[in-house]
Amino acid sequence: MIITVDKFKEFADVKEPDEIIESKLTALESLIRKYTNNNFQVRSIRSQSVILDGKILNPPAFLKTGDTIHITESMLNNGVYEVVSIDDNGMSVSKDLLDCRRNLVTKVEYPPDVVMGAVNMLKWDLQNRDKTGIQSETISRHSVTYFSVDGDKTVMGYPKMLLGFLMPYMKARF
Repeated sequence: MIITVDKFKEFADVKEPDEIIESKLTALESLIRKYTNNNFQVRSIRSQSVILDGKILNPPAFLKTGDTIHITESMLNNGVYEVVSIDDNGMSVSKDLLDCRRNLVTKVEYPPDVVMGAVNMLKWDLQNRDKTGIQSETISRHSVTYFSVDGDKTVMGYPKMLLGFLMPYMKARF
């Protein structure tokens, strides 16, 4: 996960339940990975691993609880997971895994500016999503002007100014 719910709450005062925040963070992580075409893998922390009884046997060295991993080259388990526990019997992750002999397990690590950018995006989403689209509103002597939503000012439903931090991490699509 790009950032834990508890860590996010240190940066933002939110009233939504933890489950909703976690779902939004997961969706935001996926959005950032797709938009940048960057999977943020640490290729030096990688191994071919077997998944048996829902556990990853012989996981890569240097992983710890709370880390994010990316499983690729698997017939059944491709995706991004959070490490829940590591013991002598293997590694457990946040979602159920199917038994599979070939899985490439790689650590995922997000740079601090990507994490903070995601925090800012989610804060904007929670505070301003319901206000988008209103250009101007006047009631008596009270006037309100919100962010205009058009193709030149937004990307993926967010203001372009919030996505500038992703430019150094963009990778070419082939």
